[in-house]
Amino acid sequence: MKILRVAAGVLNQTPLDWEGNVTRIQRAIAEARQAGVGLLCLPELCIPGYGCEDAFSSLHVAETSLTLLAELAKHSKGMAICVGTPVRYERSLYNGAALLVDGTLVGIVCKKNLAGSGVYYEPRWFSPWPAATKAVLETEHGDVPIGDLVFDVGGVRLGFEICEDAWVAGRGATGLTEAGVDFVLNPSASHFAFGKFEVRQRICSEGSRIFGATYIYSNLMGNESGRLIFDGGAIIASQGETVALGPRFSFAPVNVTCAEIDLEETRSQGRPTTPGTQSGIVSVDFDWQFADSYHCRPEVAAFEKSPQLKKEEFARAIALGLFDYMRKSYSRGFVISLSGGADSSATAVLAWLGLELAHQELDREAFREALSYLPKEWVDDINELRKGLICTAYQATKNSSTKTTSAAKALADSLGATHYYFDVQSLVDGYTERTEEALQRELTWSEDDLALQNIQARARGPMVWMLANIRRGLLLATSNRSEAAVGYATMDGDTCGGVSPIAGIDKAFLLEWLNWMEEEGLQTSKGMLKAAGLMLSNQLTPTAELRPEAQSQTDEKDLMPYPILEAIEEEAVRDRHPPVDVWKRVVLRFPEVSQKQMARWVVRFFTLFSRNQWKRERYAPSFHVDDESLDPKSWFRFPILSGGFKRELEELRNEADLT
Repeated sequence: MKILRVAAGVLNQTPLDWEGNVTRIQRAIAEARQAGVGLLCLPELCIPGYGCEDAFSSLHVAETSLTLLAELAKHSKGMAICVGTPVRYERSLYNGAALLVDGTLVGIVCKKNLAGSGVYYEPRWFSPWPAATKAVLETEHGDVPIGDLVFDVGGVRLGFEICEDAWVAGRGATGLTEAGVDFVLNPSASHFAFGKFEVRQRICSEGSRIFGATYIYSNLMGNESGRLIFDGGAIIASQGETVALGPRFSFAPVNVTCAEIDLEETRSQGRPTTPGTQSGIVSVDFDWQFADSYHCRPEVAAFEKSPQLKKEEFARAIALGLFDYMRKSYSRGFVISLSGGADSSATAVLAWLGLELAHQELDREAFREALSYLPKEWVDDINELRKGLICTAYQATKNSSTKTTSAAKALADSLGATHYYFDVQSLVDGYTERTEEALQRELTWSEDDLALQNIQARARGPMVWMLANIRRGLLLATSNRSEAAVGYATMDGDTCGGVSPIAGIDKAFLLEWLNWMEEEGLQTSKGMLKAAGLMLSNQLTPTAELRPEAQSQTDEKDLMPYPILEAIEEEAVRDRHPPVDVWKRVVLRFPEVSQKQMARWVVRFFTLFSRNQWKRERYAPSFHVDDESLDPKSWFRFPILSGGFKRELEELRNEADLT
């Protein structure tokens, strides 16, 4: 037996935070060394941060990364370590994985397949490295091999797949099998999306089978640069089976996941090498510290998709995203305009969850470190921290009900938040009266419905912005994705905020999630985290409460039933179907609805969708959670000015016989 301890490191990095990023890399190396690890894989572009965006085009980013890489090499004594870094070769920038061995930079492998769809824009900054091409990079520390490389390090062969390289078709044709690699290292920056971890685990286990090698996958963790949330989840697989899994949605800055691999056993199950492949391998002298028996072999349960997985992932992802956004922006907590309705209630609960989950997971010292910029007396008392970091405000007008007033207060009290009640009717009256004076006529609900609704929402904006400024907090916008799709939101009203935590999720799911958080809750190592204070909110019918009570305003009456809105949005936005096809598909999904009524709703959706792109362009940054996102900065781009589907909707009206 030749037992080698290997590890995948997960890091919570921040773009261009040179000192912080290097410190966390060094910490991961130190933890791995303490655990007796010989081979460590760290994430993609972890030196500068993955989300540097157009800063990658600045020459100093690659230069600084290379300088810091040379410093990090000194920490690799007695180890082999993969570190993600950008690298310039000749006149192009490449996404590289540097291999440090025993104090020396021995080579840099460059990514061949760049991620350029959806949330990714790698081809904007990087060039793809041509397969089977090798070169020499001149550095102040000497010449370094660069390109599509395989390394023989002290008789152990290392190959690489850098994130997207593992997701493309034909990954088995990369030459790694023929070269007889013992380990495939995958430094990744793979963002969170619902159900994606299951796919990742398959890629890793299948990769270990395809290449006849042990597969080591590392990832980023946390809200790295604003819109994307990384869920960690290090994976080590061998012989087609997962042998180690790292934590997901962790609040720790560093996680190191280890496994012990019997090199001889793995080789006996692998495929024979192909003659003629030896010449392209970079050889490095190194003495591995092998053991002749296992120290421990933890059992790893197979990934199981629970019925509540989406709700759990949503809770953990957004909570982590908000907590990281707060601390990385040095905000002193969150401010939420809490109406008592579903959207603002969900936003408040998610902010609370981030605080609670971090406090549960991190020990006292780590928790203090994460929030070191806050007053010490807050951090040391969880009750004071809740009060200091979560601020809610109910802003009443004459159309507000006692039910929503009570629901907002009950939730705020249950979360331990600081809660304010403001009556803003005088502000609404002031705007209305001055407008009436200017127009020389009375504003009425029959003539000015939209304006009279919106002024109430807009009158609330300045108050919560003032609270956020006074408290130096982060104002959270409360619009969801379903309403963003059809523009059912008041600009400078419920869209006020620095970040929109629920703008990536549909209202139908959000309503289910709120009931789940009240009745079942999130399982943690310390027990169940439930939001019992949601009881009154969950009893309410969703309504903007912007019209007089006698009009019995509800969201679904203004729009359409939320499950139908979500279905139409799926077919139209996610699957890119034209109006007639959308109509035919959703009719099958909701046979209880008449075809004409469904056609009217489809017409309404497409009309409002095209008309309200300007609103989506102005939304505060939202978190990406799935491939139905409407965020034009990171996922779905649509023209602000367009033909509004006139031809397509006329075709639908004719086919549905709408008059």
